[in-house]
Amino acid sequence: MTVRFAVIGLAVSDLAASLAFYRRLGLVFPDGAEDQPHVEAELPGGLVLALDTEETIRSFHPGWRPPAGGGRVALAFRCDSPAEVDARYEDLVAAGHHGELKPWDAFWGQRYATVHDPDGNAVDLFAPLPAPGE
Repeated sequence: MTVRFAVIGLAVSDLAASLAFYRRLGLVFPDGAEDQPHVEAELPGGLVLALDTEETIRSFHPGWRPPAGGGRVALAFRCDSPAEVDARYEDLVAAGHHGELKPWDAFWGQRYATVHDPDGNAVDLFAPLPAPGE
């Protein structure tokens, strides 16, 4: 039997806020997802991003508590261009999300930025920079 990585799961304190955030990044969740305790969005390549309310997790793990200090996980979204990194970052910050790291041209050859989702998870936005001379 082969084990295959299949799901990224996030515990969220406000499902509607998290859905709004990830939908702004282009993820598709079913209609009415705001009223569910567990929702999923299929990602390219077959992975799934699953969002569970803290109440849902406590329903089967009564002693569970969110990690202290926020920032439970980091996710990264590849954008089509450096300009899209800037636009996505500005859109999310304008919508009230915390911009942790403004877009910049990273020394490793990417336009890069970090914004926090409603639960304080780092969400990196990146795109390859054009090669010199392009």
